[in-house]
Amino acid sequence: MAKILAVDDEEGILILIKKILNKDGHHVTLVSDETTVSALKLESFDLILLDVMMPKIDGFILCKEIRRRVDCPILFLTAKTEENSLVIGLGAGADDYISKPFGDLELRARVLAHLRREQRERCLKLTFERSYFNLSGKQLMVDERVVPLTKGEYQICEFLAQNAGQVFTREQVYEKTFGYDGESNDNTIATHIKNIRSKLEELNYFPIKTVWGIGYKWEG
Repeated sequence: MAKILAVDDEEGILILIKKILNKDGHHVTLVSDETTVSALKLESFDLILLDVMMPKIDGFILCKEIRRRVDCPILFLTAKTEENSLVIGLGAGADDYISKPFGDLELRARVLAHLRREQRERCLKLTFERSYFNLSGKQLMVDERVVPLTKGEYQICEFLAQNAGQVFTREQVYEKTFGYDGESNDNTIATHIKNIRSKLEELNYFPIKTVWGIGYKWEG
């Protein structure tokens, strides 16, 4: 079951959306004032439904702002069916659109399809607020920029990130990343961490925390 955010200035539309999606057990958060969206913890949502025509902030503009913070599916709710409008919407970062008026089955099917696709993609991604790991490509992305990590540096970051919030000693990090037969020793972990931090500092990103006297943890 997913956490879904629905943003629309029409209360009736919001109530309808919640009624329909509740049938599939989804938890739906309703927002009728689009100016309050930026204050929400957007990364907590699995999918966002966003109206295009709103009185205070244009839906396309709001979509761009949301997309800078999250990579979950964004579906526009729109009465605009002109080709140019749809191109603008998809270019703003939306994944799809649902035309108003929409039916019960159509809304549920579209939402379910995007949630399933997102679930498949996330199996190959480890996502945080500003960064994500492309697990298949062995890349760390920060603000959509590839961080130029060495193989060892990447392994350390991936291990810590996959166990975010947990503290590991240098010995544990060494064992989990290089193994008992690794050519390095645990003293090199500190050097690797220093190099990683130097590269991430250029992006003003500081996810690796030192727990003095113990070791390191990832807080992305």
